[in-house]
Amino acid sequence: MSFIKSGAVTNENNPFKKGKMTATFAFGSQALYDFMHENEDIYMMPVSQTNNACLLKDINDLVTVNAGVEVDFMGQVNSEKVGDLYFSSTGGQSDFQTAARLNENGRAIICLHSTAKNDEVSKIIPTLKPNTPISTHKNDVDYIVTEYGIARLRGKTIRERTKALIEIAHPKFREELTHEATKLGYL
Repeated sequence: MSFIKSGAVTNENNPFKKGKMTATFAFGSQALYDFMHENEDIYMMPVSQTNNACLLKDINDLVTVNAGVEVDFMGQVNSEKVGDLYFSSTGGQSDFQTAARLNENGRAIICLHSTAKNDEVSKIIPTLKPNTPISTHKNDVDYIVTEYGIARLRGKTIRERTKALIEIAHPKFREELTHEATKLGYL
């Protein structure tokens, strides 16, 4: 909503409805609902269209952005579970990752904070715990972004992925992560 109001997003190139914002659901503040109410520049579509990788893959220079909870050295992303609490589903993440991978110039971005619990827990970890859902498979991951930078993982070896992820981890955890990566034989 704020991007639209500021003019930063125009939807000029929206392949579904040129000049319109397309979405399949909305959840937010009363201000959002007021913005959406009878707004002819918003076009709500069924999820079978907005998340259809066969349609999305044909969008020129497709860029997708999704959130993650944690990522391991292989690039496997958990976007669904925090500790023992299952709090979300993947939504369209797998559809968007697939569409970007199939797109000639596609880029799929997973964003996450480098830490949790007041910087006490790293979100870049050596391995996902058993029974943790893998929302984005290592073969579908492209970019991982934290507040410390960007790691391009597509086409990289486990060693290269590990190095890139440690570089965007919170500095407080980099030494420990490097030690764990060495123990695993990744570095």
